[in-house]
Amino acid sequence: MRSYQPDLTPPWKRSAPVPEVPAEPDLVVEEVATGFCGAVIRCEKTAQGPTVTLEDRFGKHRVFPMEPRGFLLEGKVVTLVRPGPGGPARPTRTASGSVAVPGARARVARAGRIYVEGRHDAELVERVWGDDLRIEGVVVEYLEGVDDLPAIVGGFGPGPDARLGVLVDHLVPGSKESRIAAQVTGDHVLVVGHPYIDVWEAVKPSSVGIDAWPVVPRGQDWKTGVCRALGWPENTGAAWQHILSKVRSYKDLEPQLLGRVEELIDFVTLPD
Repeated sequence: MRSYQPDLTPPWKRSAPVPEVPAEPDLVVEEVATGFCGAVIRCEKTAQGPTVTLEDRFGKHRVFPMEPRGFLLEGKVVTLVRPGPGGPARPTRTASGSVAVPGARARVARAGRIYVEGRHDAELVERVWGDDLRIEGVVVEYLEGVDDLPAIVGGFGPGPDARLGVLVDHLVPGSKESRIAAQVTGDHVLVVGHPYIDVWEAVKPSSVGIDAWPVVPRGQDWKTGVCRALGWPENTGAAWQHILSKVRSYKDLEPQLLGRVEELIDFVTLPD
């Protein structure tokens, strides 16, 4: 018979137990050794032990061993374990990749706002970030162009408790948009943009089922030219609804848009 061997490790040197969390699909975790953050895609058995595959917001996959204390969940150390049998798990993240908060109520709207150029921009932001914006109490409005932005900002009266974030299409050096942005940017106003002519281009072509967005000759209405080049009916409203229907999460959007929208959300939700 083996004799009992007491644990002589001093209490202050013992590792505190950590929660075991089932690695359900779409659970977002961070691997502690590398800092890689992503959503669970699958778990597998291997000769070296169980592994988990994570996918980051840019679509990159990495495989990690499911070691004790190997991951962070919402900043806390956890041990991932293989999920047990059962019915479908509830979603663990929103379309933007944030941790879902089941049953959360929308927060009373903040004084701060996010402005986007047009209706299509607003609908796309709502499709991907709507859950996050309601929890944070952030309202998104659209401008129908940026020509009047200086007057709109002046009328809004941004301040420490009412920050204003603006998303601009085709914000590239030397453009009209960049000159207007420079006029209004300040401590309480942040103007960011993406390089695309229109927000349609921020949707990945593969998500829409095309090889690439067409190049439309200068001087031609871009949206109409896209419809014509792709053989779609020249009804830009219907075309947009088709494109929007293909956007299910942040994975369907280009990184250049993802980063800018999240930058604006962070800016307008900074503590007063």
